[in-house]
Amino acid sequence: MALTLHTPQRPIAPTRKAHQTRIEHDCIGSAEIPAEAYWGIHTLRAIDNFPVSGITVSDHPELIRAYAQVKQACARANGELSNINAYQAALIDRACEDVASGELNDQFPVDVLQGGAGTSTNMNVNEVIANRALELGHHARGEYDIIHPNDTVNKSQSTNDTYPAACRLALIGASGMLVDRTSQLVDAFHTLSERTMPIVKIGRTQLQDAVPMTFGQEFGGFASQLDADARLLSSQQTPLAVVNLGGTAIGTGICADARFRERAIRHLAELTDLPIRAADDSVGATSDVGDFVTLSGAIKRTALHLGKIANDLRLLASGPRAGFEEIHLPARQAGSSIMPGKVNPVIPECVNQCVFMIMGMDATISCAAEAGQLQLNAFEPVMLHALLTGMHTLANAMDTLREHCVSGITVNEQAGMDEVMRSSSLATALIGYIGYERAMTIAQEALVRNTTVREIAQKEKVLSPELLDSILDPHNLTHMHCMPTGAMHGCLKK
Repeated sequence: MALTLHTPQRPIAPTRKAHQTRIEHDCIGSAEIPAEAYWGIHTLRAIDNFPVSGITVSDHPELIRAYAQVKQACARANGELSNINAYQAALIDRACEDVASGELNDQFPVDVLQGGAGTSTNMNVNEVIANRALELGHHARGEYDIIHPNDTVNKSQSTNDTYPAACRLALIGASGMLVDRTSQLVDAFHTLSERTMPIVKIGRTQLQDAVPMTFGQEFGGFASQLDADARLLSSQQTPLAVVNLGGTAIGTGICADARFRERAIRHLAELTDLPIRAADDSVGATSDVGDFVTLSGAIKRTALHLGKIANDLRLLASGPRAGFEEIHLPARQAGSSIMPGKVNPVIPECVNQCVFMIMGMDATISCAAEAGQLQLNAFEPVMLHALLTGMHTLANAMDTLREHCVSGITVNEQAGMDEVMRSSSLATALIGYIGYERAMTIAQEALVRNTTVREIAQKEKVLSPELLDSILDPHNLTHMHCMPTGAMHGCLKK
């Protein structure tokens, strides 16, 4: 039979109120399916069974694309092995291209929170690919004697090996996106750091005065933390590229051609340009979601750093009269319906709330991973949904912080210098010259008299005025240097 292709009709929204229908059947019975729908009876059952979150597989295009690539690799392997004929393989291959392109994204109406360990999603994918393939061959949708969702599209496969494989591909894609967005925020903090590197301020520990630093060092610290997170997130992609494709139901490969596994994985690696490889133990891999847990931990770590940064920005910008007022955040909107002129740090506050959601994501992943039983974890659907949602939420939070906050931050240079000069912690710099006990006395007296360490030290003539000026120069104190241990002698080295 010659292969002829034509442009598909516009996919309709998943509705059961279409005027024309077709009849499909499964092990439960028969049902009417909208004639123009690419999905079939198994998807219909899922629509009826899981009306819970209102969020559908269509809302996760990464998963649809990944699943189409998995099915395409399987079709190519099955075609090479003559498990399906060349006509079927060619039609399915082209149909998978269309699904992977996003052309049929609205044909995946199954709720993301579904029972069956992803079976409803797998059947939804099988049905859409089968019916699109039939359409490409000028056959009517539902003519499953030509291309069957199970016997042809799902040949040598199970939900339990294709769904995890598709999940892993989707997570690799989303994690790459998150790494890129994290790196963009890192660059924004680096730019801010370079711009403010010479400007001195006081450092704080336990919300108490510590020793001098620069604004640039503080912002650079934010960049360093997030940069380490980006590297950790990137490292998760290699273990996620290990799949149990070909293991079928529980990893033993039942109903699959013995040659299928190697060929399907090779084709999947070629299609995705990823280092896809087979799991060493396909039985163990079928029930193992440890890589999801590790990825979740890396996402949470990134989120916690981002939340801490948002907290610091809010605190440093507090005021503008009764707070720190060390930095100024861009004004984004009026802050009160009753207090005129009030402006709130709404962008960091939004970021904090996103972080809270990520913490919930990680708790969900942990609970779902622990709840798996025997040869399969039935809760991969909620794990995938939580991870994809979490990564997109975090990425959007980073973009919002970068675009609407970090890029417009300015610093209060005078306030920074004033705080440094008033701080009794400057006595720390004197320890190498006069010892801890005497430096402590000077610090305490400066606090009691509400004056500066410089004034008390000069009054008591502990060191020459010139040496005091050098030792207590705030800019000198922001750099690493060695301090002499002997009293009244030694040198200060930058």
